[in-house]
Amino acid sequence: MTDTSFLNALLSTEQVSTTDADRDHHGRDWGTAERDASPPDVVVWPETTAEVADVLAAATERGVPVTPFAAGTGIEGNAVPTHGGISLDLTRMDSVDEVRPADRQIDVEAGVVGAAVDDAVASHGLFFPPLPTSAEMATVGGMIATNASGKRTVKYGKVADWVREIEVVLADGSVFTAGTRAEKSSSGYNLRDLIVGSEGTLGVVTRATLQLAGRPEQSRVGRASFASIEDATAAAADIVRSGVDVSAVELVDTLSARMVNDYIGSTLPEGPMLFLELQADHAVDAEVDFCRGVIDAHDPVSVEFEDRSTGADVWEPRRELADAVRAYYPDRRSLHAGDVAVPVSSYAALLGRIHELSDEYDIPIPTFGHAGDGNVHFDVLVDPTDESSVADAADIYEEVVGMAIDLGGTATGEHGIGRGKRRFLLVEHGETGVRAMRAIKDALDPAGTLNPGKIFPDEPDESSE
Repeated sequence: MTDTSFLNALLSTEQVSTTDADRDHHGRDWGTAERDASPPDVVVWPETTAEVADVLAAATERGVPVTPFAAGTGIEGNAVPTHGGISLDLTRMDSVDEVRPADRQIDVEAGVVGAAVDDAVASHGLFFPPLPTSAEMATVGGMIATNASGKRTVKYGKVADWVREIEVVLADGSVFTAGTRAEKSSSGYNLRDLIVGSEGTLGVVTRATLQLAGRPEQSRVGRASFASIEDATAAAADIVRSGVDVSAVELVDTLSARMVNDYIGSTLPEGPMLFLELQADHAVDAEVDFCRGVIDAHDPVSVEFEDRSTGADVWEPRRELADAVRAYYPDRRSLHAGDVAVPVSSYAALLGRIHELSDEYDIPIPTFGHAGDGNVHFDVLVDPTDESSVADAADIYEEVVGMAIDLGGTATGEHGIGRGKRRFLLVEHGETGVRAMRAIKDALDPAGTLNPGKIFPDEPDESSE
């Protein structure tokens, strides 16, 4: 194990742990199988930006790798160490520093949980629109690191669109502020957006100013079921194309509906369906009528809309879907997390091919996602002890991700590259693009301290994936 005794001079004994339980917990995330876990040598919990800076400076001086960690809700191993070293857990930096209603802004530390942001500003009639489905657990720092997004991206955009200013600690311990609290700036390089989505490989975000939105006065949620996936995807594309003021359009296929019914005892129709949300300050009922008209052109089996008071029940099946997929086949596992995004016009073609592959290989592939912005989640479920099925799953995964890129999309819509998708970086960005990324990494972290083994395709451990 790496000698990390130097940490004892920087932090209190309550902030440093080498116990097996803490190391094991920080050696995996939500999407990492037990067999792929990779624990750090030590876990530390800094409580101030100064402590983060001290740890990074000392680690860089000694050649000790540092992997930022928060809630562990990722699916690509972004926060899982690949070279031991230090797991830098920021969850104790969980202070809400200031709410400024006049500016519609909030200042928070990186360890603040997403749902706590909404709680802190609710009394001012504000909310943070891009929260992901995991908002009850995911932290602001983690969302910024992966440029996360959620069901409302179609209307409000991704996390990067709502980050105004961030405090960043570089690998050598130096601290700088990127961005401003102003709505716009054309001053110098946009270092804020460079850090957002860099998965902790360029710097560690310790504090952020987030832009907020006024909470809509009216909200309606609904669900539409269809006889075929083709009808469902066509309706989703038409809703977006027609200009319906929709804040969320989520798609669930037939297998996914069956899984969630089994998991929570719901009674969803076992067919493809769309979950919908419309928000407005006035005339939302007229917008619902417009939406109904668009949906009716695609032969829905059923269409229902509820008001805000019962909306939570409508969304529960979609919220529980990830856990439902895991529970449905106890002996099967998704070895590759599907998180691709394509132009909305290509959404139907991609989902159609996924279902064809499921039939061709006789492998269940539940498919769901954010239809309003072209983001597809899919799980290729196989017995991990069956070598033939594992190989088939890898082939399916490669084809789907490759198809998404060929359609003008991306290998990852919201979860980042992490460990699992490094081989696709070159396919998506080309040699020149990847070389430019490496140059930036080398300039900001020349010693390679921060989150090694992530993003770039030829890091060590590539052969193990």
